[in-house]
Amino acid sequence: MTPQALAGLVGWISEAGLSSTDETKLLKGLCLRARDAGLAINRVNLFVDTLHPIHEGRVFRWRDGEGMIPPIDYGPTEGENLARWQRTPFFHMINTGGTLMRIAVNAENNARFPIATDMVDDGATEYVACITRFGAADVIGGLDCIYSGWSTQRPGGFTASEVEAITQLLPPLAMVLKARVLTGIARTLVETYLGRDAGRRVLEGRIARGAVERISTALWFSDLRDFTRIADAARPDELIPFLDDHVEVVISAIHQAGGDVLKLMGDGVLAIFAGADLADACGGALEAAARATGEVAALRGRRSSAGLPATSLYLGLHVGDVFFGNVGSRDRLDFTVIGPAVNEVSRIAAMCRSLDQPILISSAFAEALNGGADRLVSVGRYALRGVGGAQHLYTVDSTNG
Repeated sequence: MTPQALAGLVGWISEAGLSSTDETKLLKGLCLRARDAGLAINRVNLFVDTLHPIHEGRVFRWRDGEGMIPPIDYGPTEGENLARWQRTPFFHMINTGGTLMRIAVNAENNARFPIATDMVDDGATEYVACITRFGAADVIGGLDCIYSGWSTQRPGGFTASEVEAITQLLPPLAMVLKARVLTGIARTLVETYLGRDAGRRVLEGRIARGAVERISTALWFSDLRDFTRIADAARPDELIPFLDDHVEVVISAIHQAGGDVLKLMGDGVLAIFAGADLADACGGALEAAARATGEVAALRGRRSSAGLPATSLYLGLHVGDVFFGNVGSRDRLDFTVIGPAVNEVSRIAAMCRSLDQPILISSAFAEALNGGADRLVSVGRYALRGVGGAQHLYTVDSTNG
């Protein structure tokens, strides 16, 4: 590869980064251009750690003649993953402080570093493993470096100038990848901790204190039956898995029906179903209610059979106008919904205990269904604590398929 071609590749990486090219397109474009410029590569892998509640990172893979292989998310480095990780050249370099290893693909090195084993079949002769480190002050989550692996089929392996070209391509490539990953981390964090819609709004810049909008929405408030009793009786190591199992079911049901979870309050879940058509939003909330109660019942059966604490769901549904946006102090803001309707939906959910009903629905919600109220049945007229005036409450008619 000529110096001019190398400089052109470095410039292309910068342009791709400025245009927000995603990681898959970035690696594909770089590999094709580098190969055409004379760099004898037949495989390239990029391993990028991140900050995610489930995945530790993602690997991007390019193969000459095949193009990009779908990326794979990898889990925490523990158990079997830890054993495999400890037999990689990257683990060796982390312990020795190295940044590059040239590994001839042969039986001796295959026994030492199994990462090279699958390269024998496609005729690889050398594997170059690289670590491009970031400054410690800039580390977020596990993103302290970029790992990359480069292989060639050329007899004798890479030339010294090719290895030098790889080392010069890696710093700008790592900076672009870091920017892309940090964007993904920001999106993951705000959506995980604030909710999908609230997270999107924050990333769009709607973070000013007092920046709220009035919306009409369907409101969901649910909690778990007998949670206090279960929490008192359960071992500490049982309680968090218990909550995780049940809340996972509830949140999945809400998301699948188009809702957005705003708050987790112990065992309680506050969510909204917003949209241009309030009747459709209410229909989505009812769909989520059916799925959640069914899945929680199935979970109760599985956990009970395993001798684990189990419970059922209490759920209140309501509609109303709320203020949706940033509320709080200059130093600590919360993206949430406020208004009388929020208090009312929590009061409706609390009535489930005294009325022995898994789901209670306000009269306003029933009216907003716009023709779908035949799915509901009245359980009587009641006054809600702290809410003026009595109203009919409904539940789902189990006899109406």
